[in-house]
Order: sequence, then C-alpha cells, then structure tokens
Amino acid sequence: MSEQKPRLTRPVENVRAELLADPDTQRIAKSVGMELAAYVELVLDYATHPEKEPVLKVVPDEALRAAGYDPPSIQEVGEFFKSAARGELGLGPPSSYSTGFEANPSGSQNKPSLRGDGNQPRAEVDEAKGQALLKDLPPVPEL
Repeated sequence: MSEQKPRLTRPVENVRAELLADPDTQRIAKSVGMELAAYVELVLDYATHPEKEPVLKVVPDEALRAAGYDPPSIQEVGEFFKSAARGELGLGPPSSYSTGFEANPSGSQNKPSLRGDGNQPRAEVDEAKGQALLKDLPPVPEL
C-alpha cells in the first residue's frame, strides 16, 4: 500500500505570500538559478499536487558543454558523494541561522557554542573502501 502524501490545507495565496517573503526560499531559488516567482510557483505546484513526481533530466555531456556547463567526471562525482558522507561539503545552514556562538575554525576555540555538536568525533574515513566503491561504478558509454 503506497503512502499518501499530505495535501496543502492552507489557502494557496497565503502560502505564496509567505514563500515569497521567506529568506530561505529566496536563498534556495538563487542557489538553483531560478527567479523567485518561478521557484515559488514550482514549490506550490508540488504542494498542491502531492502525487506529482519530480522530473529528472539526463543530458549527454556534449549537450551540457554546448550549453556552457563543464560536467564532472565519474571520479569527481564519486568524490562528491564521499565528501557528502563525510560531511565535508561545506554547504551548511544559511547565515541567517547563525547565532554568533558557533565554533569558528579560524582559531576562535574556547568560545561558547550553542550547537551542541562541537565535541563530536568525525566519521572514520576508509580510503581503500572508497577507492573500491569508485571501481564498482559502471563505465561511461562513449557518446
């Protein structure tokens, strides 16, 4: 039995106004390269049609290069996922979430932090296993 996704229960106009004014929504729209209004309409479309699945487009590297993008290699994609698993992407929360008490890597040790994760150990990294996982990737077909 498939799980039912919740439907939007508030008036669309109210949600639209809140999204347009929300700094996180503005940041996300900018980071994905969309106009704010278009991004909000896309979010509202998915909120009002919860059964709708997101669209994933697979484009050949040549088409990306022709459009001005430099696609990553398989090794770069693998390293990206390994970095994500290690928590090293550096994306972090938006600056509006900052309280001023966060640990600063530039030598501000011994300052208070309200985050609560300052003393947690980093995840173990097994480079040999990471290289083995990269070897399991299928070869890229020639286009």
